[in-house]
Amino acid sequence: MDFDESSLPRTRVRDALSSHARPGACLVKGWVRTVRAGKNVAFLAVNDGSCLDSLQAVVDSSLQNYPEIRKIGTGACIAVRGELVPSPAQGQAMELQVQQLEILGEADPQYPLQKKRHSFEYLRSIAHLRVRSNTFGAVFRMRSALSFAVHQFFRERGFLYVHTPIITANDCEGAGEMFRVTTLDPQAPPLNNGRIDWSQDFFGERTGLTVSGQLQGESFATAFSDIYTFGPTFRAENSNTSRHAAEFWMIEPEMAFADLTENCRVAADFLRYLCQFSLEECADDLKFFDARIEKGLIDKLENLADAEFATLSYTDAVKELQACGEQFEFPVEWGCDLQSEHERFLTEKIVDGPLFVTDYPRQIKAFYMRSNDDGKTVAAMDCLVPRVGEIIGGSQREERHDVLVQRMIEAGIAPESLGWFLDLRRWGSCPHAGFGLGFERFLMYVTGMSNIRDVIPFPRTTGNAAF
Repeated sequence: MDFDESSLPRTRVRDALSSHARPGACLVKGWVRTVRAGKNVAFLAVNDGSCLDSLQAVVDSSLQNYPEIRKIGTGACIAVRGELVPSPAQGQAMELQVQQLEILGEADPQYPLQKKRHSFEYLRSIAHLRVRSNTFGAVFRMRSALSFAVHQFFRERGFLYVHTPIITANDCEGAGEMFRVTTLDPQAPPLNNGRIDWSQDFFGERTGLTVSGQLQGESFATAFSDIYTFGPTFRAENSNTSRHAAEFWMIEPEMAFADLTENCRVAADFLRYLCQFSLEECADDLKFFDARIEKGLIDKLENLADAEFATLSYTDAVKELQACGEQFEFPVEWGCDLQSEHERFLTEKIVDGPLFVTDYPRQIKAFYMRSNDDGKTVAAMDCLVPRVGEIIGGSQREERHDVLVQRMIEAGIAPESLGWFLDLRRWGSCPHAGFGLGFERFLMYVTGMSNIRDVIPFPRTTGNAAF
């Protein structure tokens, strides 16, 4: 029978199980995790995604549709109305003595999430259902909570939130790893002297999916002072590793009147804030990750939330690595990009904590980073943390028009292709800085999950866009 909800609204499982819950009439709707049905009584574990735990619904055989209830399968969607009472069973404060039960959606016996451990590889093959599992329920509750925390951090500090474009003609990183956006016929594109005539495309030029909102963010920073972007970015990088995805989310603040030191300060405050928020607002899910995914996870987050961040120049970091006596897979030389093994050694062995490495060689960094007076390095920084290595990258931006033009030419970028970006250096230029935090990389850190595919709802990777 249908329920009249005008007098009894739905209660979330989280609220029914909270320490503030009181006995009384209760209506719960959710999905059946487990069923234990006997001749006289049935026990159903009902979960609605609001928390890790399920509510035990106790069904007596006196219910008119009890024979039907006994056949309910794992995965079915039900609505149960009854009396919320203290539970005599261990491990749960309350249970629901069912007076009415309605099956909203049946589940056939081939439901692929039975009560047993499934590998993450298997669960990726059923990404549309894996969110009903304990692990992925916890992952995506944390993803939601931390998305809120990102906005809260910047709002509390007076930053403006900017929606930068997803389709762009600018390759911020200059690496050529953009997904092409076009309406041209792939079988017979218009040609000009044997090459594709992009002027006949929808936007009149070559366009792609953005790799970063930074360039547009700089425009807004020269009007609003402090801004941030938080949205999807894309890399057409044919890399099939546990740390790479073709579509991911980036958090990119941009701050006028800020130098590299201020940039590092805000980045450190941001990481500490997110860790503290996780510890306070996501305690139950963190306990699950600490027990099941990464032992010591909570201690790791508590340490970072309270940490002082050390600083080393790239040059000094290279000297430390060369003098340490460690045999690295990749040799360390001045001018080479630091590898994960080098970054982890610096944080875990040299400083035993989070670390900013600054002032990298200009030839291994992007064109927009401010050139230092030595002519060899740029005012760049990477934030390294134990167990991971780099988690944030940023720089002071080059605010001098002529210097930026020269850097673009050196990088093989035609200055006229970014005329609007150069205009920012002609009219009211100012010192400014910013950084980027890959949201999924941070989620891996804060949950202990080891594969980026497992912190994105529907991952997009090489050869995979199934869902």
